[in-house]
Amino acid sequence: MLDGLADFPRLLRVIDFLTVKFGGSILGSSFDKEELAVKIERKDLLPVLATLRHELGFNALDDIIGLDNLPSAAEGAPRFALLYQLYEFPGFSRVRIGVDVAEGEEVDSVTSVYKSADWAEREIFDLLGIPFAGHPDLRRIYMPDDYEGHPLRKDFPLEGKPDGL
Repeated sequence: MLDGLADFPRLLRVIDFLTVKFGGSILGSSFDKEELAVKIERKDLLPVLATLRHELGFNALDDIIGLDNLPSAAEGAPRFALLYQLYEFPGFSRVRIGVDVAEGEEVDSVTSVYKSADWAEREIFDLLGIPFAGHPDLRRIYMPDDYEGHPLRKDFPLEGKPDGL
């Protein structure tokens, strides 16, 4: 649903550009709270983000958010989702790119496009167990190296592991 996007010509040009360049990869889009959200195919994440940065001026990656969709995964949907929060400075336009990730799938690291993705990708790897192909230093960031499991997964025991850390 793109209601209200006409009042934001910059973001309207962005979705039009992405639709022309990556039409088959765009699975959906919406506009809410002055932010354009675009869901894309996982395989095209790196080229879409590179286009947003180098051709469309989204020069800041604010955050990467990892979500565990365990209840939906039980119904056949992908287990995880990743959301990439991008900003354009100056201009302050906001775009969120979303990709679905199935259990055991790798996602391309975007550190070659946004260096700030380094720690966020490590955090998601550590706490959710999503691996990032091509990451320069993919290792745990919070949990000990020999720790088994990923504490932010919805199937992780609420009381923690019986043997503690």
